[in-house]
Amino acid sequence: MTEVIFLDLVKETILLILMLSAPVLVVALGVGLIISLIQAVTQIQEATLTFVPKILACMLTLVLVSPWMLQIFISHTQEMLRTLASLPQ
Repeated sequence: MTEVIFLDLVKETILLILMLSAPVLVVALGVGLIISLIQAVTQIQEATLTFVPKILACMLTLVLVSPWMLQIFISHTQEMLRTLASLPQ
């Protein structure tokens, strides 16, 4: 395996990680922002208030997006195995 092929696989894997984690991170960011705005308006400064809505929103996002995530992950794995199988020994 040459360095170019290895670095290409690493680049693709990093992009895959970013693509698969983006939906959950965006939802967590959005829910956190909304809860922070509500806390600022109502002047309730409870640090633990943000955890339950964030966890519930992230779990719901994972349930809804998991088929897409699995499809992307499987196709990436198949492509990586095809690439590795075609390498000269």
